[in-house]
Amino acid sequence: MRLITSLAAIAAVVLAASPSLAADGEHIFLENCAACHRPNGVGVPGAFPALKGSKIANGDPAGPIGRVLNGKGGMPSFQNELSDADIVAVLNYVRASWGNKARPIAPTQVAALRGGGRRENAKAALQAH
Repeated sequence: MRLITSLAAIAAVVLAASPSLAADGEHIFLENCAACHRPNGVGVPGAFPALKGSKIANGDPAGPIGRVLNGKGGMPSFQNELSDADIVAVLNYVRASWGNKARPIAPTQVAALRGGGRRENAKAALQAH
């Protein structure tokens, strides 16, 4: 657990020092998530949950990582469309946007939950589901 905490701290420093990573997360969000969750993260009441202030988005990293990898309800799985780095970027964008203040997610956390199907060079093929 201490290693994961240390890696999350390193990820926070990297994101703070590299605006391009945050910009990539915003781009991935706008291309793949914003149609349902809205560009401002408020979602569509009764249809698509808000990410702004979301207990899941801001909580234990396993929750949002699992949702992005496996989908849930009407949300598609992005396991085969987004690389670990893409998932880290988009989730860290969500966890730091619209007043959210969650700790960053580290690439090792995504890789651990993905298991053997890790795809580092996957291209984001899904557009605004």
